[in-house]
Amino acid sequence: MDRLEAAAKHLLEVINSILDLSKMEARKFVLEQRPIRIESVVANVVSMLSDRAAEKNLGLFSDVQYMPRNLVGDATRLQQALINYANNAIKFTDAGSVTLRARLVTEAQDFAVIRFEVEDTGVGIDAAVIPRLFTAFEQVDSSTTRAAAGTGLGLAITRRIAALMGGEAGVQSTPGSGSTFWFTARLEKLAQSEAPADEASSRDAAAILRRDFAGTRVLLAEDNEINVEVARAILEDVNFSVDVAVDGVEAVAKAIQNSYRLVLMDMQMPRMDGLEATREIRRHCPSASLPIIAMTANVFAEDQARCYAAGMDDFIGKPVEPDRLYEVILKWLEAASPPRTENSR
Repeated sequence: MDRLEAAAKHLLEVINSILDLSKMEARKFVLEQRPIRIESVVANVVSMLSDRAAEKNLGLFSDVQYMPRNLVGDATRLQQALINYANNAIKFTDAGSVTLRARLVTEAQDFAVIRFEVEDTGVGIDAAVIPRLFTAFEQVDSSTTRAAAGTGLGLAITRRIAALMGGEAGVQSTPGSGSTFWFTARLEKLAQSEAPADEASSRDAAAILRRDFAGTRVLLAEDNEINVEVARAILEDVNFSVDVAVDGVEAVAKAIQNSYRLVLMDMQMPRMDGLEATREIRRHCPSASLPIIAMTANVFAEDQARCYAAGMDDFIGKPVEPDRLYEVILKWLEAASPPRTENSR
């Protein structure tokens, strides 16, 4: 189930590859800057592709050098770039192994340069083909394409992601002896005082919500019946009371008329979208009294920026990870003022 969840999440992140290329060419592609663990990025890729490698009886290994703990960057895009490489490596390797590596190339006080590599024991690539490999829609040759179908976009996207991160991309290969595809990325550092706490020390948010916030009334603004069913189950599992609004107009009316501790807001809804609904709610309810959290499949940095500009307080991508949702909700419930009452409205 963990692998299915990770694969579904990745599909949502990369299904717009062609749009990504268009955004890059139009210089409208925005990278996130969030705390990142390189070990987790590599481990996620290995987990998602382990079944594919096993189907071909290939070894799939990772080799990650110790990394600084205060790096920030776009984990989704780094993962996307690595998967592009690793997918190709598995596709063109019939025996042996595929190894993912991460190495610290340069470390300064405020940044670090990381080199990522994917090495395989596959067919290798002729030197004459290498110069055009990173061109959009380009593949090794027609016969290989027929044997292992693909769009020819993965390498082009990886090179452009590397460039946006201040790095480069390339390959070393010998026909019959395998290939090593690589890219580098310059990642900024947080000040030590801003660095996130170690994952092992994180609290059990679900247990705290059940203990301290049982009965909390929340508004879920969502028009998709399946998404409503899933979100309601997650919220009711920590004993929340959930009201549902099926469009933005209903969300505004309910938020103004009722006493909620928190609103979960989809971006795309009929009659009035989540952004406009948030603007309307903010005319009556400030963030201090009613936090609004975006819960949407629009997961790119520019989408998050639009949500924050509209007056939302936080952002969660779909498919929703229950633990992540609980952590975000707990943060805002602990920070929020006491719930509004009929007399205080």
